[in-house]
Amino acid sequence: MSHLYEALRDEFEVEFINYKLLYPSLLFPGTTQYDKSDDHYLKVETKRMINSIGPLSWLKTARYIKKLNPDLIAIDWWQPFFGPSNRAITSFLRKQFPNKILFITENVISHEARWVDRILTKIGLKHADKFLALSQKVVDDVQLFSGKRKIYRSELPVYGWYEAGEQTNLQAAKEALGFEKDDTVLLFFGYVRRYKGLDILLEAFAKLLAQRPDLKLLVAGEFYDKPEFYDAIIQKLDLADKVKIINQYVPNEALAQYFQLSEVVVLPYRTGTQSGILNIAYGYYKPVVITDVGGLSEFVEDGKTGIIVPNANEADIAAGILRYFELAKTVDFGQNVRQRVEANGFNKIAEVFQRIVEES
Repeated sequence: MSHLYEALRDEFEVEFINYKLLYPSLLFPGTTQYDKSDDHYLKVETKRMINSIGPLSWLKTARYIKKLNPDLIAIDWWQPFFGPSNRAITSFLRKQFPNKILFITENVISHEARWVDRILTKIGLKHADKFLALSQKVVDDVQLFSGKRKIYRSELPVYGWYEAGEQTNLQAAKEALGFEKDDTVLLFFGYVRRYKGLDILLEAFAKLLAQRPDLKLLVAGEFYDKPEFYDAIIQKLDLADKVKIINQYVPNEALAQYFQLSEVVVLPYRTGTQSGILNIAYGYYKPVVITDVGGLSEFVEDGKTGIIVPNANEADIAAGILRYFELAKTVDFGQNVRQRVEANGFNKIAEVFQRIVEES
């Protein structure tokens, strides 16, 4: 959302209202709900007003928005848990702001959805007048709930604010993580949850070593699943000296070393819509190996900016990684990624919002 603020601020007067509480501690699987980075390239002033389980804050937020009298109210939607708070706030606003409530849908229903998530989604999106979807997969999902309401289309931004052009001392970065100079590093990055397929990647990685003994796997991100499950796979496959795990939230200032020392970023997802990890990789001009699930393949040119693997299984993942290395002998993946970044649909997001406002 900070990227959206930056993209719109020159054309619109933008007010950013944020949460002061996202999830109750008992429901949050990680260690922190806050960005603990020291480096914040995009510094956006926000008003922390919304408590996801605090009805009084919902009323206070709606009253504040009414005083602003905006031309458009854009609400970020990514998790059904926020259905009740979104429903309440929009209920207070809908009469005063007809046809001015936009939901920006990153996901429609969570990746690990239960039956209750569909109910909460219907509740939360009830008073949306229109939608902005960030992949074709999300467009398809929104249509299950949108009826005749209009759906606009854009993409996630490429997260290039991490100064991708500044090169890390790769040898020093490798040594700091216990890698050798000549190691070729695969990167799995982000929160570890079952739908992201790290277990599949570990099985595939074990098969790859017979042909590519120079490979190492770096897993960087906080585990939302039990680490013991993945530790058992690593022990079973005798990968302890080939896999480096950093089980913690990765702050912005640490991103460069992980991405720059890696040859390729692997996203072996079982399900997905779009992926912020893919766009971070692109921000460092790194190619990706992804599974053909959800909307991921919309953002990858197979054989040019990455490799699209047909299925989330160990054989296909291993074959896709080997295909990448074979093509990399003649294909300039980094340059192709640069061109893809320049063509990113988010670059024209201000024009999309201008159209949305005009049609409100």
